[in-house]
Amino acid sequence: MAEEATIARPYAAAAFGLVRGSPERIDAFARMLSVLAAAVTNGEVQKLLSRPAITAEHKAQMLNDLLREQLDDRARNLVQVLAQNKRLDLLPSISEQFEQLRAEALQTLDVEVLSAFELDDDQQAKLRDALARKFARAVTLTTKHDASLIGGVIVRAGDVVIDGSVQGSLQKLKESLARA
Repeated sequence: MAEEATIARPYAAAAFGLVRGSPERIDAFARMLSVLAAAVTNGEVQKLLSRPAITAEHKAQMLNDLLREQLDDRARNLVQVLAQNKRLDLLPSISEQFEQLRAEALQTLDVEVLSAFELDDDQQAKLRDALARKFARAVTLTTKHDASLIGGVIVRAGDVVIDGSVQGSLQKLKESLARA
């Protein structure tokens, strides 16, 4: 949702500003945001946080107590600010945007590859190297298998989708023939 992303963006940028300059701190804060995002999407936690009778301060305290071992002071402060502004539900979007800032700063790219057949380690390495050259970033590859593709692969890297599947080629041919 665009509005949610717009509201979450300054929080993600501010959080990133707190840890910028240290890849270890960036990674650690990304993990904390991920844990927070998972917590606020949990059904039981959502029920508690949505109760109007509970004050913002108490909601922040409950969430910070629940995740005490997994959060540092910066993350706990973020929870308090979000609770005061009634924005705890933005944590998943903040986490997602923080990940984008992290990837940009660390020059990394998460790529999902959907293939018709299982890719062996050598094929994955070659694909990872080719994509790293294409995007000029370090690539983290996630592969999934989908036999319905018939052959080839579909690559999703951020906003870029490269459909090199037989199924995709057949679909393009079908559309081309329909227009003729």
